[in-house]
Amino acid sequence: MKILVINCSPVKNGATAQIVRLVSEFCGKGNEVRPVCIDDYEIKLCRGCRKCHETAECSISDDTKKLMAEYEWADKIVSVSPSYWADIPGQFKVFIDRCTPWCNTHEPHAKISGGKKGYTIALRTGPSMPECEKIIGSIEHFYGHLEIKASGKLGLCKVEHKEDVAPRTEEIRKFCQRILTSE
Repeated sequence: MKILVINCSPVKNGATAQIVRLVSEFCGKGNEVRPVCIDDYEIKLCRGCRKCHETAECSISDDTKKLMAEYEWADKIVSVSPSYWADIPGQFKVFIDRCTPWCNTHEPHAKISGGKKGYTIALRTGPSMPECEKIIGSIEHFYGHLEIKASGKLGLCKVEHKEDVAPRTEEIRKFCQRILTSE
């Protein structure tokens, strides 16, 4: 099984990155896992020109296609996102905006191969699970437009620093078991 684990945060050494490391470790036994960070890709802002609605291609040259190739490679995608003002980080939102050529709401549109499953882990510093649910909703909405089946979610509250992840390790491990055993 090929599993893409994406750090939706631009921070490469924080709590989100620590969760990405744990997911990669827990899912790595007997599987091919690729952890990536949104900050490793140069993704330019969408210009809103809508040319992709006519051509299924974007005229902007950057790393969007490179990151979409990772989505194409994977059987399962695990998006790990912190809360930035009660939603996904701007860098990941910019990537989602740039995926309009692959969006199933217009024809023609580019496509990634079918049968993919998507999982989401949302974390936030405060105690409010509805904020995690909003993040999960944003990512699952994105999955839907790429025809990736949303297959599991985990919300983690009161996680601000890397040290806050250790007490949640068993919860993350159990979530990874669900990823590995889902058909």
